[in-house]
Amino acid sequence: AWLKAHTWSPATEIAQSGEGTFNHAVVPARGTDEWEIDSRLLKFGDKVASGSFGDLYWGTSCSQDVAIKVLNPECVDVDLQQEFAREVFIMRKIRHKNVVQFLGACTKPPSLCIVTEFMSGGSIYDFLHKHARTFKLPVLIRVATDVSEGMNYLHKNNIIQRDLKSSNILIDENKASYLSVTSRCIVIKFSSFCSLVSIIFNAQLIVHLTGTYRWMAPEVIAHWPYDHKADVFSFGVVLWELLTSKLPYSNLTPLQAAVGVVLKGLRPTIPANTHPRLAELIGKCWQQDPARRPEFSSILEILQRIANEVGCVTEVRRKKPSGSIFSVFR
Repeated sequence: AWLKAHTWSPATEIAQSGEGTFNHAVVPARGTDEWEIDSRLLKFGDKVASGSFGDLYWGTSCSQDVAIKVLNPECVDVDLQQEFAREVFIMRKIRHKNVVQFLGACTKPPSLCIVTEFMSGGSIYDFLHKHARTFKLPVLIRVATDVSEGMNYLHKNNIIQRDLKSSNILIDENKASYLSVTSRCIVIKFSSFCSLVSIIFNAQLIVHLTGTYRWMAPEVIAHWPYDHKADVFSFGVVLWELLTSKLPYSNLTPLQAAVGVVLKGLRPTIPANTHPRLAELIGKCWQQDPARRPEFSSILEILQRIANEVGCVTEVRRKKPSGSIFSVFR
């Protein structure tokens, strides 16, 4: 019901306005025909999110529900075109059950957009903060494991996610209804737009500020050189968020939090009743020194040990009554 009957699209609006004069985003041509999508074949539904450089829409492509991420033509410059082309080049190679699947892209004027599978269950951020829900420990560990498996895959392929946060961790609604049966049925994937960076881990990078302060590693906030361990820091903050169902540094503005993280080593307070192994893992992930943070391969081993200790009984409890679609988690 969410999909509008008409076929209006941002690309149509751009073409009619005469905007979008940027050139073709140059992506290596090998296999281009397999993923290049004609924007005229996309049907756009409601806008579901907006970012600094573009918008996210629900839509369909060949009768399949998809997410369509469109760059704002007014923001497109040479640097953003290059970043867009780089992300397309990287995303088309990624195949993992815990990374949102790339389906194709429009790389020709008047619109630049990326098309991915549509995750109907919403984000972990919405689940925790907008729908006021909370995870019990066994389910929390399953969610953390899914995220870690996806991150481990990216890092092994020399890719930094660079914007790991709860709003980029998505739930497959088709699987969500089975949460009361077994945590193994959870399908968690993460996604971001113009945030993947292909790297060689021995060479650090300096890039423009990305992501969100509340989840950022200090070296990213401060514009220092950083590597894949910045993702590990962000994962530590996400773990804390899953544990507490609270927004990190909720009593501070994002800028105040950023200053505290960089200059004072500020971190959220881990509850005293937290499982000891989990508390220790969170502390390791957000070490100030990136070299002291664990690899995701090690994080997966720790999570498996915790999973063995807490057992396989899984359920999600509500913090307060809710009539939202997330009632399937009761």
